[in-house]
Amino acid sequence: MWSLETLGRQRLSRHFWMREFLHSEIASFHGLQNLPDDPERALAHGRALCETLLDPLEETFGRIFLRSGYRSAALNRFGNARKLNCARNDHPRECHVWDRTDIEIAGASVVIPWFAERYEAGRDWRDLAWWIFDHLPVSELQVFPKLCAFNIAWRPVPLRRIESFVAPRGCLIAAGAEPEEDLATRRKRYEDFPPFRGIRRP
Repeated sequence: MWSLETLGRQRLSRHFWMREFLHSEIASFHGLQNLPDDPERALAHGRALCETLLDPLEETFGRIFLRSGYRSAALNRFGNARKLNCARNDHPRECHVWDRTDIEIAGASVVIPWFAERYEAGRDWRDLAWWIFDHLPVSELQVFPKLCAFNIAWRPVPLRRIESFVAPRGCLIAAGAEPEEDLATRRKRYEDFPPFRGIRRP
């Protein structure tokens, strides 16, 4: 039987621990728990998310800010019913419920402070989106207006889809499609970015 203390102390990757992902403002405000029904499955998917996608982001851009991580099915259902920016549990792209039994998926909503400063000064969100697409095996990316926050999702077989709620809104690239911009053009967008995984910590 998993205790909350033991679960929170599980290391997901070089830089992340499960405790960080269990915090939920919705749960805190409404006095609800946020614990997985299947801790082993949630941990396995969380490790894949962190090792594959979040660690490389942190090792390139410095500390990233976690806006929203894991949600239990019960908590996500509660949030969806009250229109608290939670997709329904059976939505094919709901990525916060890491222990879903229908699909293998894990995601988080994050902000990269290094890029947020540049975005607020007028930088195009697509510069970061294409960098992520070209450097990481991202499955889905959803970009939001505030601070250029984004949902980033892992799947065993990534869909490679990017969509945005920032102008130009809509789908930048559909699952399985080829980018409209060639690689050389995309690289010019982010040629001033830090070296990939250029920050190393013990």
